[in-house]
Amino acid sequence: MFEPSANVSEAFFRHLVQTHALGHRGFHGEDHWRRVLFNGRMLAAATGANLKVVELFALVHDSRRENEDHDPEHGLRAAHHARTLRETWFDASDDEMELLTEACRLHSDGLTAGDLTVRVCWDADRLDLGRVGLRPSARYLCTDHARRPEVIAAAYRRSLLGADA
Repeated sequence: MFEPSANVSEAFFRHLVQTHALGHRGFHGEDHWRRVLFNGRMLAAATGANLKVVELFALVHDSRRENEDHDPEHGLRAAHHARTLRETWFDASDDEMELLTEACRLHSDGLTAGDLTVRVCWDADRLDLGRVGLRPSARYLCTDHARRPEVIAAAYRRSLLGADA
């Protein structure tokens, strides 16, 4: 179930769901977005990352995928799309937009270094790899909190069950 916040409304979430051309039966749709949102909220609380950026990333990062397989430009398209959503669906400072677009643009590149908020975004996504049959590996995670065995195990269970909490 989607839980709105001061940063991401139910209407915004529904807009993204309705405009997602790929559909939601695969690995990169709304169920994945909700689990990334759950992971991101937990990681932001533990690390002090910018919650607004993390929540926006969770909902936007895969919203412009064109297929479930190889789509190397989807992060760049999501970054551009985020800019078009600003001021209509959410408010963000220029610095927050820079973090959001960087996180979206590079989230599939396997990077582990950078701004804390960007790294939390990437970890929130990577912790949901169970949906494609992969257990997240601490060596590919970016933050100490995400690397904790109990965090990985809980996220893996959620992604296998398809649960978002």
